[in-house]
Amino acid sequence: MSGRGARRATPPRVLLVEDEVNMARTLSKILARKGYAVRVARNGEEALAALAAEPADVIVTDLNMPVMDGMQLLRHLRGDAGEPAAGERRLVDPPTVVLTGHGSTQAAVEAMKLGAYDYLVKPCDPEELLLTIATLVHVAELEHDNRRLRDEAARAHGFGELVGASPAMLEVYATIDAVARNDATVLITGESGTGKELVARAIHDRGTRRAGRFVAINCGAVSDTLLDSQLFGHRRGAFTGAIADHEGVFAAADGGTLFLDEIAELPLALQPKFLRALQEREIVPLGTTRPQKVDVRLIAVTNQDLEAEVADGRFRADLFYRLNVVHMRLPALRERRDDIPLLAAHYVERYSRIFNVEPKAIEPEALARLTAYDWPGNVRELQNVIERCFALARQATIDLASLPAAVRSGPPVPPALDFGDVVPSLEEAERSVILAALRQSGGNKNQAARALGIDRQRLYRKLEKYHLA
Repeated sequence: MSGRGARRATPPRVLLVEDEVNMARTLSKILARKGYAVRVARNGEEALAALAAEPADVIVTDLNMPVMDGMQLLRHLRGDAGEPAAGERRLVDPPTVVLTGHGSTQAAVEAMKLGAYDYLVKPCDPEELLLTIATLVHVAELEHDNRRLRDEAARAHGFGELVGASPAMLEVYATIDAVARNDATVLITGESGTGKELVARAIHDRGTRRAGRFVAINCGAVSDTLLDSQLFGHRRGAFTGAIADHEGVFAAADGGTLFLDEIAELPLALQPKFLRALQEREIVPLGTTRPQKVDVRLIAVTNQDLEAEVADGRFRADLFYRLNVVHMRLPALRERRDDIPLLAAHYVERYSRIFNVEPKAIEPEALARLTAYDWPGNVRELQNVIERCFALARQATIDLASLPAAVRSGPPVPPALDFGDVVPSLEEAERSVILAALRQSGGNKNQAARALGIDRQRLYRKLEKYHLA
């Protein structure tokens, strides 16, 4: 038996349905020598009785037998006695291989239409039979493993799109449940790709404000001059180009939840106005002095260390304490490796629906590599890898070769920069890297932003910050 089948705690069970005594004895010995547990039935009726007493992993059946032949057995295994619809191919369970004599190829084809996996011509080549059975056992194991993982993912899938059953995620779920019952401001921190917005949406969807709107804004994707208007709104004529009133995200989220992504990028000059909006629960749109009451639940997220930003003078301490009422830190995926098989199964299920194909079984070697990889891009990177497997690979399984080279070999270690005896501050280093990107791109800011791995608006903010505009 192959090494793949050796993973089982018990030997795979083969039900051999054959009325010729010598043929049944010969095939039984061949299978038993390879480690299979073999039972023999002389016809379809005995096979059904044997299956009722104990299930089998694979059935090998002759077609021509007395009492109940192989065709009738296949129909019973299908659960109906009717002919298949035109073009239908529904495999029976357990998977079945049919044996047929010379000149009976047409009968074998009909058997496959009824759900047989394959057919072999008698007297069959023992190696071909063993290879066919080993393949069926392996595929059945993969389907069982993936079905178990999908079931576990479904059981753990109680918080929107969040998936995981590790202690770290159970703590996250408990916090979501607790804060969903009130309107406390929540600060969510964690690396990019850990699912911070998913947590925010879960809090909103399970809370008292779920009937209200969930409004999101990325503070790092809007220029300083526009962010004031985007947050608090403006009145017509407030500035050049303000041809109509604009309500802003605070007003848009009234009665619901306001989600502020990359809160660390909120400009220092705008932070006092933002703090007042939180404290007084009112906003003053541009172009007016009249306050406007708003009732929002605030959830802010960042992948930066806000306390360090406060210490460096880039973020107001009073605003930080106002935001940091309930702090949730989301674990990186490498900190909860036990959840990787569940997440992989979850995304396999998702992309099988999106691509309208059968769910792909994940080979054990591939699953081991997925679990061992460090995932610098966290859950988002894992999701992209599974989507890539569906977009590029045609086979029914996800094997090691299906995975990107970085996942197969592990993430590359970035080279350390040699600063000599004097190590610059982070700000000095960042300024130098930005200048290097601009020099390399010939001053093209779009190319420089791509080289730095940031969006164009964030680059503009950095240029303003370091007086490089």
